[in-house]
Amino acid sequence: MGPIPEKKPNPSIKRVIGVISGKGGVGKSMVASLLAESLALRGNRVGILDADITGPSIPRMLGINAFRGESDGEHLFPVENEEGIKVISINLFNEDEDTPVIWRGPLLAKVIDQFWSDTIWGDLDYLIIDFPPGTSDVALTAFQTIPFAGLVVVATPQDYVSMIVRKSINMAGMLKTPVLGVVENMRTMVCPHCGTETALFDDGSQNGAQRMGLPLLASLPWRKELAQSRSLRWSELSEAVKKTADGLASEVELALAEAGKAATGNIATPVAASSEATPQATAPHV
Repeated sequence: MGPIPEKKPNPSIKRVIGVISGKGGVGKSMVASLLAESLALRGNRVGILDADITGPSIPRMLGINAFRGESDGEHLFPVENEEGIKVISINLFNEDEDTPVIWRGPLLAKVIDQFWSDTIWGDLDYLIIDFPPGTSDVALTAFQTIPFAGLVVVATPQDYVSMIVRKSINMAGMLKTPVLGVVENMRTMVCPHCGTETALFDDGSQNGAQRMGLPLLASLPWRKELAQSRSLRWSELSEAVKKTADGLASEVELALAEAGKAATGNIATPVAASSEATPQATAPHV
């Protein structure tokens, strides 16, 4: 166990927000996409780094899966969607989006470092990083090297999911990465016929975020239009979804403002920060 490596700041990027969850299938990439789009519609310059290397979905969600990323052999260049959101993802460099990425942990970690350090992002107000589920080498590398303004945790209101998600929250605290709050997804579902909300996932608590000791940033109901949509282009979203996404962006901005008031290193996290972490692995250049 060695010391936590020094962060690698990018002076062109004002704030980095990570979207994490300990478990897959909770709507993490959907939340990352909606947050990015809502922030962009407010006049911010926004980018998304798709850190879910083995299960990338951001290009399709933002409607740019038909495009290819470019590289000059030294730098990577992101692709922009119709809202001007800059995206970097491994699927933008695969000829076929269905091609599996079968790499070991050290190589996955190296790609994340390249996406952060070698991409020509330009000036950004926000960079959203969509993480894979769990506490893998990808999350470890990112938490060790990227100066996050804060993390958004996505979870469904189920007791065992809360237990799994807390592992990611505790990992963030150990690596001195501030957690902004929780987005609770799919507690209810909206009937596509009558619009009535019905309980879907329910852990018996009024607010699952309280169970994890974090503020609730948003509660998103399951909607058929989102579950079955091929992409989440802002122009094709319903007004109800846009309102929810805008509310999430507002809560995130408020949480960032509160975090900014705290002294560096004194931002409250669910667990005490540790001074040690596993050394970062190296891998061949992509």
